[in-house]
Amino acid sequence: MEVWDLYDENKNVTGKYCLRGEEIPENLYHLVVHVWIKNDKGEYLISQRAEDRPTFPLMWECVGGSILKGENSLQGAIRETKEEVGIDLKKIEGNLVYSKVRKIKNKNNIMDVWLFKYNGVVELEKATTNEVRDVKWMTKEQIRELFEADKLVKTLDYFFRDINI
Repeated sequence: MEVWDLYDENKNVTGKYCLRGEEIPENLYHLVVHVWIKNDKGEYLISQRAEDRPTFPLMWECVGGSILKGENSLQGAIRETKEEVGIDLKKIEGNLVYSKVRKIKNKNNIMDVWLFKYNGVVELEKATTNEVRDVKWMTKEQIRELFEADKLVKTLDYFFRDINI
């Protein structure tokens, strides 16, 4: 069972925590990360969620997930990437490019968006979970086409509107 630290809206750890699936108390937040991985060709690594995922099965997205108790955002981004797509990212290659407080009834979170440079091979068999069915390198235009065809998780709309990476 995942345990999450709870934060105030300024991203300060409060000393409180909750378990995945529990309601998050009002005015508290858990930390989530989205990880965009970009190669030197200007392509982004996009992953397809497995068919048995409880939300958004078979939809495309960037790597991401919840930060565990005791982790910081960067550590969680690196762990989630290893778990989902089997890539060992280097801390030095990561940049926090966007952060947003999201007030969602009983699911408040702070979303940190990371950008990592990576030019290696992606071997899903090195992933430590079965959350991802497939991966592809795509241009921003190709990702927009997925979004417009309702094949990209809709919460990634900020990729086109709020950040320029």
